[in-house]
Amino acid sequence: MTGVLLTGLTLFLLEVVRESEPTHAGTERVDDSHGRNKLVHLTSRWAFLLVNDSLPFSGAKSFCRGQFSSLLSLDQSEDQSEVQEEPLELLRQTGLRSPVWLKDPTRAASKPVAFSKQHLQLSALNFPRESSEGFARVNMSLPVLPSISMCVRIQWDPEWNEVSTIFSYAAPVFTNEFQLRGQVDMQGRILLALIIHGKHLPYKASFPNDGGWHHICVTWRRSSNHWAIYVDGDMKDTGSDTDTSRDIYGDGILILGQDQDSFGGNFTEPFFGNITDLNVWNMSLETRHVRGLNSCSPITHKMLFSWNLELISSNSVVKEVQALLFCPGKHQQMELQGCRTLQLGSDQQPHVGLTDCSALLPFICRSSRERYLRLKQMSESQSSEPSAFMSHLIKLSNRSQPVPGQQPSVLNNLAQASVLLNISAQALEDTQQEGLQPADMVSLIQLLSLTADVPSQAENSSQENIPELSQNFISVADNVISEGNALKWKAIKEVVNGPMDVVRSIDRMVTRLTPHMMAETDHLTINSPNIKLEVQQQRLQEGSKTSSFCGPETEKHSTLDCISVPRQKIQDLHNNGFYKLTLVNTWYGSLRPLFEPEENITMVPTVTDGSQRYLGTVLGSSVISTTVLGDDQPVSMAVHFQLQHRVQNSVGTVHDPVCAFWDFDLTPEAGGWWNTKGCEVVSKHYGYTVCYCNHTTNFALLLQVYEAKVTFPSPVITPCIGFRQECVQLLLQRALFVCVFLCQRSPENEKALQVLTFIGCGVSLCGLLFTFILFIAVGVPKSDRTTVHKNLIVALGIAELLLMCSDWASENEAACFLVTALLHLFFMASFSWMLVEGLLLWSKVVSVNISEDRRMKLYYVIGWGLPVLIVGVTLVISVDKYKADDHCWLSVKTDTIWAFVGPVIFVLAVNAVVLCRVVMVTVSSAHRRAKMLSPSSASKMQTFDLTWAVTRPVLILLPVLGLTWLCGVLVHLSVVVAYVFIALNSFQGLYIFLVYAVYNSEVRNAIKRIKEKRKALSFTNCSQPASFLPSQRAPISSWSHSPPTPSSPETSETSGPTSSTSTSLVIKNESFRKDSFVSFSLRQTSGNQVVQLTGFKPSERT
Repeated sequence: MTGVLLTGLTLFLLEVVRESEPTHAGTERVDDSHGRNKLVHLTSRWAFLLVNDSLPFSGAKSFCRGQFSSLLSLDQSEDQSEVQEEPLELLRQTGLRSPVWLKDPTRAASKPVAFSKQHLQLSALNFPRESSEGFARVNMSLPVLPSISMCVRIQWDPEWNEVSTIFSYAAPVFTNEFQLRGQVDMQGRILLALIIHGKHLPYKASFPNDGGWHHICVTWRRSSNHWAIYVDGDMKDTGSDTDTSRDIYGDGILILGQDQDSFGGNFTEPFFGNITDLNVWNMSLETRHVRGLNSCSPITHKMLFSWNLELISSNSVVKEVQALLFCPGKHQQMELQGCRTLQLGSDQQPHVGLTDCSALLPFICRSSRERYLRLKQMSESQSSEPSAFMSHLIKLSNRSQPVPGQQPSVLNNLAQASVLLNISAQALEDTQQEGLQPADMVSLIQLLSLTADVPSQAENSSQENIPELSQNFISVADNVISEGNALKWKAIKEVVNGPMDVVRSIDRMVTRLTPHMMAETDHLTINSPNIKLEVQQQRLQEGSKTSSFCGPETEKHSTLDCISVPRQKIQDLHNNGFYKLTLVNTWYGSLRPLFEPEENITMVPTVTDGSQRYLGTVLGSSVISTTVLGDDQPVSMAVHFQLQHRVQNSVGTVHDPVCAFWDFDLTPEAGGWWNTKGCEVVSKHYGYTVCYCNHTTNFALLLQVYEAKVTFPSPVITPCIGFRQECVQLLLQRALFVCVFLCQRSPENEKALQVLTFIGCGVSLCGLLFTFILFIAVGVPKSDRTTVHKNLIVALGIAELLLMCSDWASENEAACFLVTALLHLFFMASFSWMLVEGLLLWSKVVSVNISEDRRMKLYYVIGWGLPVLIVGVTLVISVDKYKADDHCWLSVKTDTIWAFVGPVIFVLAVNAVVLCRVVMVTVSSAHRRAKMLSPSSASKMQTFDLTWAVTRPVLILLPVLGLTWLCGVLVHLSVVVAYVFIALNSFQGLYIFLVYAVYNSEVRNAIKRIKEKRKALSFTNCSQPASFLPSQRAPISSWSHSPPTPSSPETSETSGPTSSTSTSLVIKNESFRKDSFVSFSLRQTSGNQVVQLTGFKPSERT
């Protein structure tokens, strides 16, 4: 690149206007730095710039965007007279008669559309590689053709590398009249070539040999001696070196898939693959027509043949198949139908019409008066006193020759853009200490915008520069949006809409250049201090996986900013015929400080109950984005993302996160604004929030700031904003990880709660295991109560074990689904057996209506049969909506979660009623016993007895009835309740171990019997046989004092505490062969002696 070109391109950054500022409303002629004339018409509010450079419609829009203005539109809602009349006056003063481009505000900007709306299913012909005899003949007769266009969609067999004929037209007097051929080159591309009148044109047009469908169009016109080859809507090759002496002969034969060496026969060079959608016209199609056909828009004008298998006869080896075709351009209809123009007629009246969007016309850019004057001031200042950056930029451009007289208004190719970006990145690095001035930032933002609009049909010579261009582009953008430039962004806010303008330029650049960037790789990452760009590409197939994109790791934040596309959505792309997926992900870490803190974001408060005073909304996170390209075309798709909270709570305020995206079409004159449509919060955590949005764009978290009206004695006890219905669902959806983490708590408290949860879960699992082992090993007498306990322990233990392993299973989709179903089953079984515990207690305390055998059968049906039924029915009804997208549990976005929440609520309600009834019975029993045993002191002891009668059954029954879960609805009140809730539920297994194993009289008695048996066996082995002979002495009676044996809490649910000591009299009769005991228990009270006589039958066991 010569110094002249570098200098000209560099000074292009300075080009806005050069003349003095108009002092009043009117039209002023200004000369740019290259001697071109432009007209600026200033009004009290607007500035209209008439540019005489003739550009296509897209180029005009790009130029205006680079000048921080917009293309003229006459249908503005505000100030109709000024916006409509002043441009017309400008045209009248200049005497311009040619039309100028006009933007149509009723047509939305190009957006990705849902893939379900982008496909067309057609019948196709398959030419198998197993036979070279396949062909198809079009049964029609063509007339003599002065011009012709033939378009077809083909799917080339990737395994075939030889020359193939896609179609051949042979006339009776000339065989190779019109033919399209293809061959594979060394780089694996399919090269195309035309044969016209027997002349073989060069192989130049190409498309990748990727096994996908491609739209091919060829055109020829005798009058202009012009031919062209289009691939997927883009012109790939053109020329005018054909024989123009005659038209194409008529009455020929059109063959698909074979070359005709003779008229209608001697086939050679077969095609292998699929062919469909062949159409023929008696005219030379224009570029806009070809793009319309590529986007599945039909063109019937002068059509000779339309695809119809009934009009085609084929060889027996050729089979009919169905093809699902991608239509990339539902949003390209504006260019297909033409673009609006404004023209003054001979009567000086405006006339609005439509013109081919590729035509070269002048145009008018419109901006606010303040923006235009401020931009002009900055440009003049930069010209008179260049900054350190601009001076170094000019130095790097090797300014050794005069400034060229002509300079393009836009960047026409990648070579120009690459040179400018390269020297700009170098100048930024060399002048890092001096920093950027506001005028430098404006120039660089212009450069980024213009580079993003470089035509995507880049020349082959620039392909090698694309990686370097992309790196320099991100480097320049990173410097512009650096946090250190926050004050400078305030200085240019009258000119630039904001930092999201840079984000939009990055989006446009990456989307345009992704096919070229990923031509030789499937993964590309560009890192800079404030921007991380990652592009991933993969071939779609069954079981295609997706990987999450995360921002860079930082020491300050342990949780990463991440975004991902659900796996099912990617599978849907494959099922709808897409063959290639490209994910473009970008992370911006420095945008938040660039938004002015005092600039409040207008939004309706989410908390409207009056409990908190709404203070405003601020940007509270980094910005993360994803763009999904299906077969190199933007596709709208749902995403999940999580973002860290980058704003800390100040004293007396709390934040409620809202998921949002930047909508460029919302207030477009201001560059867009935040929007929440289609986005929702999945879960709120301390320090970060998880979101779901049903489309792809740039996402962030908006934090709504509320004043905390309630003061607490401890700073860690803060109210939980946003504790609504989702909290109730989350409370019951994942056992231990519950709504505690929805509240905004300090890192210390969250860490402590997490540690307590995992420790409690492990201890609980061990306690359940030990309890089950004790029940089996010590020989606890079989009873319905013990059986119910065992089943509850098994169900709860397996559920907690699966819960601890669920995060590991999330890596595998099938394993995660299985773990979800098992978690659902065993947690349902746990609550079902808790219900059985309640029913059993009711039958023991309140009423007994069923025999024990029949009762246990019913309990097994409830405990295991009911959970299996619920899980099975849920899987059958909603298998596609069963599992959540990001973890191994039921989806809370559908009604599936109620297959768990509903039964749990029912169990808790029933068991609460059972507990209340048991407490009532226990209190009544204790009251009667107190009166019977000590009437004189009943009033004195009543308070203690009643308190114990209430407390004891509650403590005993809480773990098995599951009523500790009711504490979960209070965790939002304070962190103390959160600790209590976690402790009660995490240590549930330990609690069961202590109450139902350690202090269970049946277990203790069983252990005691084992000890006595071992003692007896030891005594038998060590003593003399004579010692076991029966004594002939008289019976000896002995008195002994012994403390009472503690009774089991489980078997003494209605008894009160022992209030005095007991004396036992044991009589040992040695005249019997085996000992027999008679025990007298003497209980002494204040007024009465109570003697209890208990007789024990001699045991038959040793």
